[in-house]
Amino acid sequence: MANKPRQQLAAQNRRATFDYFIDDRLECGIMLAGSEVKSLRGGQASINEAYAGADKGELYLFNAFIPEYLQANRFNHATKRPRKLLVRKRELNRLLGAVKRDGVTLVPISIYFNERGRAKVEIGVARGKKAHDKRATERDREWARDKARVMRRETD
Repeated sequence: MANKPRQQLAAQNRRATFDYFIDDRLECGIMLAGSEVKSLRGGQASINEAYAGADKGELYLFNAFIPEYLQANRFNHATKRPRKLLVRKRELNRLLGAVKRDGVTLVPISIYFNERGRAKVEIGVARGKKAHDKRATERDREWARDKARVMRRETD
């Protein structure tokens, strides 16, 4: 099995898997200004309150916080501006159809740089969890952790 090159993680939405059932994941490009790329490489971005949606027939990432890059001076960017996501037309139609038809939402899971140095966004097609679903997820996670702990103790 060949080792995949590590991707540099710029931002991650860790609450996405707790608050939503992720049905499908999609990697898409993102249009960024130069100062945004520099700022993302610093690792201070936040996508916890971000979501993806359609505007004028194209897919955008709304409410993602990318801080200003201090060395950019007057050429800086707005911190919470909508950023265009780059997906193929077929994928766009499939995603927007799912949002309208099934009542799902598009949640950004992570922003990272691929092996070529391009910024990518991982979007999840997500259904919201109810409170009892969240408790069940937490219970399963704790059980898996305890089980691993016991197995590790037995092998020692």
